[in-house]
Amino acid sequence: MFETARSRRNSIELVGAKAGTAMPAEMRQALNLRGLVPASIEDFTKQEMRAFQQLMSKPNSLEKYEFLAGLRCINVNLFFRLVLNHFKEVAPLIYTPTVGEACLNYSHIYPFIYPCKTSVGLFITLKDVENIDLVIENYRSTMSEHVDPEIAVITDGSRILGLGDLGINGMAIPIGKLQLYVAIGGLNPSRTLPIVLDFGTNNKKYLNDPLYLGTRQTRPDDETFYDAAGQVLSALYRAFPDILIQFEDFSTDHAFGLLKQWRKRALCFNDDIQGTGCVILGGFISAVEQAGIPAKDQRILFVGAGSAAVGVARQLLDYFIIEHKIPEEEAKAMFWFVDSRGMITANRGDKLAQHKTYFARHDNGDTQCQDLEATLEYVKPTALIGLSTIHKAFNEHVLTRMSEINSDARPIIFPLSNPETKAECSFEEAMRLTNNRVLFASGTAFPAYTIPESGEVRIPGQGNNMYVFPAIGLGASLCKPEWITDTMIYAVSKALANSLNEQEKARGELYPRIERIRDVAARLTAAFITQAVREGQVRDKHWEEIVATNMPDMINKKAVTGLFTKRVLGEVKTLMWAPASSVEQYIVEAMTYENPDDI
Repeated sequence: MFETARSRRNSIELVGAKAGTAMPAEMRQALNLRGLVPASIEDFTKQEMRAFQQLMSKPNSLEKYEFLAGLRCINVNLFFRLVLNHFKEVAPLIYTPTVGEACLNYSHIYPFIYPCKTSVGLFITLKDVENIDLVIENYRSTMSEHVDPEIAVITDGSRILGLGDLGINGMAIPIGKLQLYVAIGGLNPSRTLPIVLDFGTNNKKYLNDPLYLGTRQTRPDDETFYDAAGQVLSALYRAFPDILIQFEDFSTDHAFGLLKQWRKRALCFNDDIQGTGCVILGGFISAVEQAGIPAKDQRILFVGAGSAAVGVARQLLDYFIIEHKIPEEEAKAMFWFVDSRGMITANRGDKLAQHKTYFARHDNGDTQCQDLEATLEYVKPTALIGLSTIHKAFNEHVLTRMSEINSDARPIIFPLSNPETKAECSFEEAMRLTNNRVLFASGTAFPAYTIPESGEVRIPGQGNNMYVFPAIGLGASLCKPEWITDTMIYAVSKALANSLNEQEKARGELYPRIERIRDVAARLTAAFITQAVREGQVRDKHWEEIVATNMPDMINKKAVTGLFTKRVLGEVKTLMWAPASSVEQYIVEAMTYENPDDI
């Protein structure tokens, strides 16, 4: 009884500490705090105001990132209130583009951004693999009883954004990504697990950095990598059978390899491949509707041929096959790729990586294009999509030629590389050099552009994965499909295109305004769950009944529509986690947890 009473007092003290200046008078009295803290009792709105002022007073993005990391450690509820109520300002600080800078400095700032945490996730070395069950048990001992993680983001840091092999420093990516799963998708922050596979790095800069926190060895061969990664994944699924694992920023070959090995065995997906393709398809559907060229006449040129580029192309291919009934071979012939050696053809003379062979051209005869400019003249594309990480690859000549080639239509130009220093062109350049006719989406955020002649303000589309991966994560966590199919991803793309409101359509925008992103995520989640039910994939039968009793016959049961009912959407919104809006709500919710430190 004494231990129970002491445990309860410890919980009250922890909850009170996290309530901070909003702690009620009764709780202060119970904890003997009279005279020890400022007398003013605030509400959460004032706490949030103070935190936002402090955030904006920081002189640069990295210091703002560090402030937010510390706040997340000290007060989860306040952190997510700040993110949700100031999303446009905060999202670029906790994820792209600032997370790239955080990764580059991670080993140097790590000890100072998590002052109250024993661990922020799992750091798994090759030596840990033989004792992986013990490692997971160590993690479990830090969590609340009976609260297992429902989603994990895992990386090995080998291909971080456009920055390359950052080793253990890549841990900032899973952490940032999971914060967006919570803020946008409404997953419970206490049930998220960031993981880095610290299997080494081939980056000499970090191997020679005395402050580098990762394993000081080069990366293992493929056989060792797949064996070790397989043991880790198997152990995670043993410990947490219902967990969703999202693969993030693996090298191209390993990204495709892991997805191929695991996607039908367990609940997982790769955001670089499937998520990127999903969000770009959503914007591309809207662009095709506005371009003035029939879908069957589109000619799509990709610049860059890594995992993300091929993933996007696969999604676009599905769109032409499913939506426009174009046979696969004809649809595939609408795509061209350029890599560092020029246009990708089957007879180029080099050995192509496996993931490039599907889209390699066989109809080029003796023609070989050595660079983007030559390929542009050969293909005469209607759409130009960049995932090359080459800054300014879409130079003045390229953009001008895209405008000239598409003089009777609107050119589609998507520079998707992140961060801004890797983007193929800016929105201002694309607007100016296409006479303001461009249908534009980027991977990074660009400022609005004012057309000098008319004063009209245009908002650039941002094909950011954060529109879709939170919905895929929440949808999979809620309905627990056997595996995540291509058509479930496609349904999310369709729902994203469908989510544009009348004002956004009238302005010619390709994506919903970022201020609506949480509501859009709920709609995309409803579409994912509805499609999973229609495919007979869900393990949580609760959703079968909701969809079956409320969905009309759907006309064509094989059609992938991205549609859902208000009942499904309402159920999704009810289940989305949100930070407490008042101290009273916070205390009630916190005291129900075995470990209030989790909220």
